[in-house]
Amino acid sequence: MRQRIVINLDEPKGGAPQRARTSGKRRRWPRVLAILALLVVLGVVVAGAGGFFWWRHYQSTPVYAVTVLLDAAQRNDLAEVQKHINDDEIAKNMLTTVSQKMTARYGSAINSSIQQQIDKLMPSLLPQMKQTIHDEVVKQIQEFASKSEPRPFIFLVVTVPSLLTVTTQGDKASVKAPLGNRTIELTMQRDADVWKVTEFKDDVVVQRVVDGVMKDLPAIGDIDWSKAFPGNAKRKGKAR
Repeated sequence: MRQRIVINLDEPKGGAPQRARTSGKRRRWPRVLAILALLVVLGVVVAGAGGFFWWRHYQSTPVYAVTVLLDAAQRNDLAEVQKHINDDEIAKNMLTTVSQKMTARYGSAINSSIQQQIDKLMPSLLPQMKQTIHDEVVKQIQEFASKSEPRPFIFLVVTVPSLLTVTTQGDKASVKAPLGNRTIELTMQRDADVWKVTEFKDDVVVQRVVDGVMKDLPAIGDIDWSKAFPGNAKRKGKAR
C-alpha cells in the first residue's frame, strides 16, 4: 500500500508562531494603556496636592495679606480691611513723626513753654489723631487699589506680587508699594494666621494728619512771643 504525503501549500511557514506573536501583542496593549492611564492619574493627583500645599503656604504670606487687603479696598469692604490693619500700632509708630512735623511747623517760635502746651494737649488729641491716621491709611490703600478698574481676586493673586517688594524676617515683613511718583512703605506683623499692617510710612499721610491735628493746637499767630523768647522780653523791659 502506498502512503501519500500531503503538503498544504496555502499555510505559510511558521504560521502558528506568527499568530501567537500577534495575539501576544494584542494582549499587551490593554496593559500599556492601563499603565499610561495610571501615570496620568498619579500626575494629576501629585499636581493637585502640590497646588493645594502651595496655596496653603501662599495664604500664610504677607503678599497674600496685601492682596486680600487690596481686594477688600476695591470692593469697599471696610470690615475686611480692618482685619488686616492694627490701628493702635500704626498710630503709635506714626506718632513720633507727626510730633516732629508739628514742632517743625512752629519753627523758631517753639520753646519749652509752647512745647508744654502741645504736650498737655496731646493726650486729648490722641483719639482724634488715631481716627485721622486710620482714615488716611484706608484712603491711601483704596487709592492704590483703584489705580485700575476693579479686578477679580484671582487676577490680583497673579499680578500683586509683581507690584510689591517684600522682605520677610520671621514674623515681621517690610513691604514697598509704588503709588504715583512716591513709594508707600508698610511694616507687617504676623498675628496668629493673619498678617496685619503695624506701620505705614508715607509723607502724604503724615502731612494730612499733621494738618488735621494742628487745627487744635495753639496757632502760631496766637503765641505769646515774650514766652517764646523770654530773653528778648527782659532786654526790652530794661530798655524802657
